[in-house]
Amino acid sequence: MTNAEWLNRSLKAVWHPCTQMKYHDSGALPLIPVASGAGAWLYDFEGRRYLDAIGSWWVNLFGHANPRINAAVKDQLDRLEHVILAGFTHAPVVELSERLSTLTGGELGHCFYASDGSAAVEIALKMSHHYWRNHGQPGKQEFLCLAGSYHGETLGALGVSDVGLYKEA
Repeated sequence: MTNAEWLNRSLKAVWHPCTQMKYHDSGALPLIPVASGAGAWLYDFEGRRYLDAIGSWWVNLFGHANPRINAAVKDQLDRLEHVILAGFTHAPVVELSERLSTLTGGELGHCFYASDGSAAVEIALKMSHHYWRNHGQPGKQEFLCLAGSYHGETLGALGVSDVGLYKEA
C-alpha cells in the first residue's frame, strides 16, 4: 500500500494523541505513515526516511530494531510474555529490581513498575498522597511543576503539567 492509502485508513480509524484531529484531517499537520525503523531512522511505505529525533517519545532511547534489545525481547517472549505482578513474581522483575536498588546504594529498597510515563506519574502522585496521609499530614496535597512542563496525558499527569493546550482544553 502507498503512503496515501495508509494515511486515508488511519484518519478514518485512529484517534491520534497530542494533537487536535482537525489539524491532521485538514493536512495542516500531516501524519507520517511509518513502515519500519532502524536505529534513529523511520521509513515510510515509499522508502523515504525521517530522523526520529524524539525517540518515538516513550520507548526508543536505544534506536529502532536494536539487535541486542530485540534478541532479549524474543528470548523473553519464548519463556513468558507477561504475568501480572499482583500476586505473582518472576525472575526478570526480581533481578531488575535488585539491580536498580544496587544502583541507588540500596536506598530504594523496592521498585514499583508502571506501563508508561503517565502511569508512573499517577503512581508517584498516589504514593505521595498516601505517604503524607499515613504520616498524619493529610492536608499535604499540593504539587509543584516547572513552567512549560509535560508529564503525560492522564488526568493526574496533566494536573501537574504546565502546557496550555491541555490546561485550557
